[in-house]
Amino acid sequence: MKIVTVVGNRPQFIKSAPLSAALRKGGIEEIVVHTGQHWDATMSQIFFEELELNEPKITLDLRTSEIGRLEEALRATISGLRPDMVLVYGDTNSTLAGARASVTAPVAHIEAGLRSGDLTMPEERNRIEVDSVSAVLFAPDERSAATLREENVAGEIHVVGDVMADAVVQFAPLARERSGILDALDLEPGAYVLATVHREANVQPERLARIVAGLGGSSRPVVFAAHPRTRSVLAAHEIEIPSPIIITDALGYLDFAALASQAAVIATDSGGLQKEAYWYGVPCVTMRPSTEWIDTVYAGANVLVDDDPARIAAAIGAARMPTVRPTLYGDGHASERIATVLGGTIARCAS
Repeated sequence: MKIVTVVGNRPQFIKSAPLSAALRKGGIEEIVVHTGQHWDATMSQIFFEELELNEPKITLDLRTSEIGRLEEALRATISGLRPDMVLVYGDTNSTLAGARASVTAPVAHIEAGLRSGDLTMPEERNRIEVDSVSAVLFAPDERSAATLREENVAGEIHVVGDVMADAVVQFAPLARERSGILDALDLEPGAYVLATVHREANVQPERLARIVAGLGGSSRPVVFAAHPRTRSVLAAHEIEIPSPIIITDALGYLDFAALASQAAVIATDSGGLQKEAYWYGVPCVTMRPSTEWIDTVYAGANVLVDDDPARIAAAIGAARMPTVRPTLYGDGHASERIATVLGGTIARCAS
């Protein structure tokens, strides 16, 4: 049994770690192909070094997010490897390119069925297309599975939980133990806000300036872990950085997880970080008009504020975790369930 796993950005490196271990345990050969969509050392290599992950067996080093170029290179690679299945994660351009390139093998999609309802987001369009062509769809919860059934997808649907929950369980204690980031920034646990902004819509200059102004209304220090693209826009357009904000470079996983798990509030436009905030027990303010992780909003742990400066500042000040929190997106054993399903599916296809 042989699987090709396509990864290309920092969340996918982390998500793939517990599943790769589960596949090895299940006797399934995995060939990890890194597209190079994220290639900067702070966005790629540092994760493999810090978390002692196995290096990808194939690194394409394409240094692009252009779907056509990613697809062309992946098509040749996948065809040459002749896998039984191709595994893709989430909603990135590498995900879509991997699904399109898999003409000789069925596709399995992890994080299937997620929808924000906002078709202006490239990620939303990517999710829908990947789900439509996948033979096996791993949904994190029943809501996502119901969405897939409503869309009449052709593939098998399996509710397995979220592999990122597995990674949080595995790596968060390690992060708090090893990272010295709070001391380096002179911060106390529970006394600061962690902010990230990287979505294409949010790094447009006018919108980014409004978000920064809202973050600047915080009464607590705001650690702004700036994506390289975000940082370049801040500099190019000379966007004023209010005094509560501390700009840092993109961080490695250990430093970032240490900051996120001990923050008073997380303010973000990241989908994955909304979930992580919930698992860490940290209230979240989401600077988008919609979210694919709507259950965190229904639970009272997350609030959508878009780019309104006053709403951002007010939400950060008022953010609290609910007293009672339902279990969302799995129990930390999604990887084991996925490995079991993949082993059975490949065996059936081969017989």
